[in-house]
This record gives sequence, structure tokens and C-alpha cells, in this order.
Amino acid sequence: MEEIVRYFPDLTEKQKEQFAKLEQLYTEWNAKINVISRKDIESLYTKHVLHSLGIAKVMKFKPDADVMDVGTGGGFPGIPLAILFPETNFYLIDVIAKKIKVVNEVAAGLGLKNVKAEQMRAEKVNKEFDFIVSRAVTNMPDFVKWVRGKVKKDQNHDLPNGILYLKGGDLTEELSVFQRTTLYDLSEFFDDEFFETKKVVHLAMKYKV
Repeated sequence: MEEIVRYFPDLTEKQKEQFAKLEQLYTEWNAKINVISRKDIESLYTKHVLHSLGIAKVMKFKPDADVMDVGTGGGFPGIPLAILFPETNFYLIDVIAKKIKVVNEVAAGLGLKNVKAEQMRAEKVNKEFDFIVSRAVTNMPDFVKWVRGKVKKDQNHDLPNGILYLKGGDLTEELSVFQRTTLYDLSEFFDDEFFETKKVVHLAMKYKV
């Protein structure tokens, strides 16, 4: 929890309380429905919460913006981002119902009013969003196919509307088919060695790919 406050010093007291409560909620629910590996629960704040918030170092979501988290699993990156941006609307989807149950219970436990979570495939979603976020659920070409046509054309943010994708390793080949990608190294924002190869990939989606 200390690292969250360290890297995000402007949190309100309510946000600090919500972030602090994550450990208890995920420990309790993970014992019933396994959504995070046992060893990762011990490093929840670094490997899951802070990793999710890497997106916030690249993009400050505006009030009333619509953000979809595809393949959210236990609620990452959507839940931490929803705490940080309480006036932004987050729609979290996953194909596995028990994971969505955990997401809904965690959101309720935190009192988050800006989160909606459903068991859903991205291809079936019939709505447009300012941004689509995710954490390495598949390779980028396949991911783009899933979410094509689901990004709003109007541009109200500092970055063009599109995808913000958390991924690690060498992405050169995977991203070679896309012309408008920008990579942000999370090691520039966070000191922990976990982030040495981790990146946020921004892919603008206003154009045809």
C-alpha cells in the first residue's frame, strides 16, 4: 500500500481507504474463487494494483469518459483505475462468470459507483468507448480485431482515443503491423524491478488498421 501513496501522492482520504481495503477484499475472495495466483496475492499492490495504475501515468481519464476493460480477470486494471478516477465510467468484462462475481463483490465492498461488470465477450459489446484498456490478454493483432469499431471518434483527451494495453517483453514484431503506436516504459515511472520490461502500449484507433 505504501508504494501506491508514494507514486500517487495526491490521493484523497477516501481513495487511500479504498486502496487499503483491496488487500482484505482480494484475500477473502481469492480464497473462495481463485483469480490471483497464491504467490501474487502477497505482492498484490506491486504486481496488480501498481501495474494497473501504470496506465494512469500515461493517461488522465476525464470525468464522464467511458473506458472498457477487456479480459479484466479479477478486476485489473479496471478496479484500481476506477478508484483513481471516480468520475470516469468503467465497464469491466470477462468471459468467465466467477471472475466477474469477484469483480462485482470487490466493487461493492469498495463502494465504487462508477464500475459495471459483466460476463461478456468483447466482440459482442454494442457500445463505443473513449479508451479500451487491458492487461496482456492476447497478442495485439487479435485484440484489435476484438475491439474494432468500439472506439469513439471524438477526441477529448491528451492522447488520441484508442487502446491502452499493459504488456511486457519485446513487442517489436507484434506491433510491426501498426503505424500509430507509442510505447511507455513503466520503469520510467516505478522503481521496482518488476517493471523493468513492463510497458503501456497506446494504439490510436481513429484510423483503419
